[in-house]
Amino acid sequence: MSLGEQHVSVSARRVKSKLPSAMLPYTRREFAKLSLAALAGTGLLPVLNRLSAAETPANPPGKPNSKVAGVQLGLNVPYSFADPLMSGDDILKNCLQLGLSAVELRTQPVEAFLGVPADLISPKNSAASGSATANAEQRRQWRKSVSMARVKAFRKRYEAAGVRIEIVKVDGIFKMTDDELDYVFALAKALGGRAISTEISNKDDELKRLGRFADQHRFMVGYHGHAATTPEHWEMAFSFAKYNGANVDLGHFVAGNNVSPVPFIKQHHDRITHVHLKDRRMHNGPNTPFGEGDTPIAEVLRLIRDNKWNIQATIEFEYKIPSGSDRMTEIARAIRFCREALG
Repeated sequence: MSLGEQHVSVSARRVKSKLPSAMLPYTRREFAKLSLAALAGTGLLPVLNRLSAAETPANPPGKPNSKVAGVQLGLNVPYSFADPLMSGDDILKNCLQLGLSAVELRTQPVEAFLGVPADLISPKNSAASGSATANAEQRRQWRKSVSMARVKAFRKRYEAAGVRIEIVKVDGIFKMTDDELDYVFALAKALGGRAISTEISNKDDELKRLGRFADQHRFMVGYHGHAATTPEHWEMAFSFAKYNGANVDLGHFVAGNNVSPVPFIKQHHDRITHVHLKDRRMHNGPNTPFGEGDTPIAEVLRLIRDNKWNIQATIEFEYKIPSGSDRMTEIARAIRFCREALG
């Protein structure tokens, strides 16, 4: 059974001309909210612009391989495709077209495959606080019924195609009950992941609580930082739990801290689950195509390579798409930049 068979197709709602042609239309936080709201229509089948043969491997023989010189290149999905409604099948198809063998995957496509009732996260039903509370409780009860054997079936399809789900992105994790936290750790393990990722909290109590669950499950949590996140913020999280880690977004680090992330990565490499690759300019400057900003992407990739650290280098595509190009072509160019840096 394909992953997409769990969904109702509404492909007629999207046509090629409506594909994103500029920068990512949502912030990460907006994307997370839309992803949760989108489960009601998660059968949406995206239509992609034709890939550039010069940039994208055309039907590469055998399984994809984006592990270059020992560094695992990955992609944050479906976020990088700018489509929170994308099904597991379509995500996998795009990854294969790009020659990617590892991803950071959000839980929404997985739970859609597992059959989460669509009305639990319908925007209309969640408009009133009472409905949102009721939906949260029903969703919690549904999660208690999930069979991890079904989760492994989702994983099996990806791994059979040559794509590993190394990092599992969980939105809204700090609002989850204890039962739900146990569930998402079990889910991440069943998917074959080695870490959960989530946005870093500004509240110590939340970092301590999630850290206790991470330690109990012996499973890393990589906290994603934005431009306002400082090294001290992560170091405080590290002090709360052994399995509290960092998802260092290189572009945000440079834009917000106005220094290279290399010293921080060297000091705390054993706590870093993965780095997000994007190029930004200092002083909260914009995202740029790889190699045009102030972010030392190539230097960090070589640092991981030379030290043989188990840190996924995860592309998070956000820069404005140049006129005449398209998203898949630009993602392929970012992958090529990384391959050449490691070559």
